[in-house]
Amino acid sequence: MQKIILLITNYFPPEKGAAANRMQSIAEGLGKEGFTVKVVCPLPNYPSGKVFKEYNGKFSVTENTTFGKITRLWIWPSNSSNKLVRLLSMISFSFSLILFFLFSKTPQKIFIQYSPVFVGFTAVCLAQFFSKKIILNVSDLWPLAGLEMDILKKGWYYNLMLKMEHYCYRKAALIVGQSEEILQHISTFEKEKPTFLYRNIPNFEVSKITQISTSEEIKIVYAGLLGVAQGLFEICQRINLPKNISFHIYGAGPEAEKIKNFNNPNIHFYGELSRKQLHNELHKYDVAFIPLVKRIYGSVPSKVFEYTRLGLPVLYFAGGEGGEITEKESLGWVVEVQNFEALQHFLNTFTKDGLSIFPKEVVQKNSITAFQFNKQFEGFITAIKNV
Repeated sequence: MQKIILLITNYFPPEKGAAANRMQSIAEGLGKEGFTVKVVCPLPNYPSGKVFKEYNGKFSVTENTTFGKITRLWIWPSNSSNKLVRLLSMISFSFSLILFFLFSKTPQKIFIQYSPVFVGFTAVCLAQFFSKKIILNVSDLWPLAGLEMDILKKGWYYNLMLKMEHYCYRKAALIVGQSEEILQHISTFEKEKPTFLYRNIPNFEVSKITQISTSEEIKIVYAGLLGVAQGLFEICQRINLPKNISFHIYGAGPEAEKIKNFNNPNIHFYGELSRKQLHNELHKYDVAFIPLVKRIYGSVPSKVFEYTRLGLPVLYFAGGEGGEITEKESLGWVVEVQNFEALQHFLNTFTKDGLSIFPKEVVQKNSITAFQFNKQFEGFITAIKNV
């Protein structure tokens, strides 16, 4: 019997970020396990909110890959801070999904990236209507995360999203979550539902740590989305960097322009790089910075796994399960989220000798030992086959 699976996601390479990387590694991993994989996603547009140049003017694009086929569908893209505009953007891709299901043959098993809510809900409804087996991937807890970040307020809209969320959980045959907190949250609604913990463990070859800095300067780096949840611009404004510390920022997103134009000689902005280019650059730095504006229940930034696999100890300023992982596996320093006074004190007292607490070689070894992609994927395949 031929093994075929459809992956529906709002994010996929050449887009960058945790969700795109995760979905690509899942698609490639399933392909290596003998599955024929079909991916359905929007035309690439994240995080710029504009369709990438090479896809501009196209309604849909189909690409053949080593693991199967990618179908990229029309979307009205936007990264606007206006909630209505963002909602219309999500609905536009939901409309494309409806047309896809009506006019395309789809396999029995469908893996759905739940977030954004409207896209995930539409995919679940369509899969349910066509009697498919649903594997739901939950990477963050919307609408709860929106409430915690003050993006959403309680009311009819929030209650509607809650009903959509619970419907998706109820109709799934298997729920895959990126954190223990996510699975705990889901278990309060679906106690008997099969679940699987699938962390954002990267799947790339690591090189031996060779570059050891002799300078007294400590170079701290952030690389990733420059959005509201990360709060990098506020951090740049509120923190006074000591003379021995410089801060280096890579990425794109809503706050990129403000960070680029921020006048501080110790803060350097480089824009966006490809993942491969970025990995080469990160070897130059001493510490990787992982911030969130608030402790968001269910969130474990994938940077914990990515940075430490490269050998960078992390300065974790995001709270929750990610901080517990950092401490448990000896991957770096944890500062209480939103405690700018504690963060400032850490920076003021941090010297080159402090780096010896978490040597790069040890951090890399700890990360590789604790987070093994192949071992996790073996369990994931077993769970998929049992659906």
